[in-house]
Formats: sequence, structure tokens, C-alpha cells
Amino acid sequence: MKILQIIPNLEKGGAERLVTDIVRELSTREGIEVRLVLFRDEIAYDIDDIQHLIHIIPSSVQLSLWRKNKYHIADLQQFLDDFQPDIIHSHLFEAEIVSRSCYYPSAKWFSHGHDNMRQFSAKNKRLKERITQQFEKHYLTKRYEINHGNQFIVISKHSEAYFKKNIQKSPIYPLPNAINFNKFVNSKIKQEERHRIQLISVGSLTTLKNHKFLIDVAEHLKQKNVHFQMTVLGDGPLKNELEELVKLKQLNGKVFFLGNQEKVEEFLWQSTIYLHSSLSEALGLTLLEAMAAGLPVLTLDGGGNRDLMVEGKNGFLIEEENAALFVEKILYLKDNKTAYQSMSSYARDFAKNYDIKNYVDQLIALYRA
Repeated sequence: MKILQIIPNLEKGGAERLVTDIVRELSTREGIEVRLVLFRDEIAYDIDDIQHLIHIIPSSVQLSLWRKNKYHIADLQQFLDDFQPDIIHSHLFEAEIVSRSCYYPSAKWFSHGHDNMRQFSAKNKRLKERITQQFEKHYLTKRYEINHGNQFIVISKHSEAYFKKNIQKSPIYPLPNAINFNKFVNSKIKQEERHRIQLISVGSLTTLKNHKFLIDVAEHLKQKNVHFQMTVLGDGPLKNELEELVKLKQLNGKVFFLGNQEKVEEFLWQSTIYLHSSLSEALGLTLLEAMAAGLPVLTLDGGGNRDLMVEGKNGFLIEEENAALFVEKILYLKDNKTAYQSMSSYARDFAKNYDIKNYVDQLIALYRA
């Protein structure tokens, strides 16, 4: 079976990380030939072991409501014709538009809903965006038909409900995303540091990820004279603003924004509690990575991450955006060593269920169905 994975690039992100793990695992399976196509040579991961499977094919599509669409897909079309894949699996909306603009009806096509693709909903409040999204949805629907159908893989119950509501004609399969468990697992049960709480969060510094809330949490901890450090990994447009807010609230020496890091697992191993503040989350791979490292998780309710939380077992899901409630749970974990160690152990065992090997077994079964 020939399998083609398509994603715009391999910049830092959950979808990009998952794709590299999928390709790496598929390449070990007998009877499978896998390739990965990128539109841009933007790679932020160590991919030396799968470099020979990656093809950089500059491709783009510019859709226009009033003019002719502009297509730059000839090389991608030629690659499809030459490789002759049995499966074409696209990731992220740009890859959705570009890949479906090609013509290859003999393959099974799969779209990966790493998030709830807003283009499939007609509820955007801004008229211009709503019209644009409806146009994109109509375009894709036609392209799905031309290529003899499409199938969607969704990553949480929250996403499944969204796609079933907005995509009526295509099969939808729930398959939660996965992690390379062995990369993140720490063989030792985490020991909560009695003298200092090591908090950590990982995510792009955007409005959606809501890092200002974590700064509020840090301020509450400081007011209670709690000895702690908070490390935030990730980069984005709000970095300078967030760093200024840290200074304004006099949290220097307590809250650190360290940018993108290649070996996230090493930072997790040095931490004791994982915090997640995203306002919307299709699933939350970073939560699973933290659990694999033995960290209890405190998270806001982002929708999809409900599937990952077993209340009081691997952490706490807090529905209300209330920093005081976060602090209450942090102090509970600090003051209850037995509860902390129990959650650490449970979190690690829970994350093992989401290992990439099990995931690829299920993915291959979908491909062959």
C-alpha cells in the first residue's frame, strides 16, 4: 500500500509533530510505502531519519470570488501521477485546498481535522469572512466529488459533533491524536518538589492560547507567598506583550518565556505540574506529552481536551476561567504528596493508551476499510 501524507510545512505545531511521528512509524511497517509532501522547506523538527521520505513541492492555490482562481499545482499533480498513491491524507486547511485541487480519483482521500475547520461553518459573525468560508466550503465539496469522495478523521468527541453538523455527505471517523510515548515517558514517578512548585505550559503565544490567564495564576501564587517557577515554551506574536505584562506584575524571576524548544521532554521532566489555558482545543497533544512525563494536568475546558481528563485521576479540568481555582488545585497537589504521586502514576499510564504505535495500527485499519 502506497500512502501519501501532505502538510504545508513542518514548523512547530501539534499537527506537524504528529505527521512526522505518523510517517516515521508507517515507514517501519511491512508492505507500506510512505511519502511526505511539504509545500515549503520550513522544518523545525529533527527529521534526519525520514529525510529520504520527504519531498518539497512548492504548491499553492489562490481562490477568488470575482476573478479566476490561480493554481500552482502542476508539480504536485505530476508527483501524484508518478507515485500513484493508494491513500492521500492531508493535514491543515491549506493542504486541504491545494491537494484537492489536483485530480487523482483512484486514491482514497482522507482529511485530518486537527481543529474544527471553521471554513465548514457558516456562523462567522463577519459577513466578508462568512462569504469567503462558504465559497471555500463549496469549492472543496465539488473537489471531493470530482476525486470520488472524501473521508474525515477527527480527534475528539467535540470535533466529531462539529463535523457531523457541518459535513453531511462524507464519512467521519473519530481517532484521537497520538504521541511518541517513549520519547516523553519518565521511568520514575514524579516527586512533587516540597520547596518549590515547577509549573510548565507549552503552546503558541497567541490570543487563543490565553497565556495572560497563566500570568494571573502566577500573580495569585505570588500573593500567597508560594515559592514557584513557571516556564512557558512556545513562540508567537504575543511574546513581547506577555513579557511586558510579567514585568508590570513584578513576576521577573518567577515566570519565564523560553520560546520554541527542540527537546520539550527535558523541560517536562524538570517540572511537577502542567498548566493549560487554551480557550479552544480540538484535543491537546501537549497534555498527553505532559502526562507521559508524569505530570498532573490543570486545564481550562477547551472542548476537545475533555476527552483526556479523568477528574482527580490525571489532573483537573476547570470550566471557569478563574485563576483562584487553579491556585487552589496547585496548592492541593503541593500539600498532598500521596495524591500527587497517585495522579503522576495514573497520568503516565493514561498517556500510554495514546502511543503512536497503537494509533498507526488504527490508522492503517481505516485506510484498508
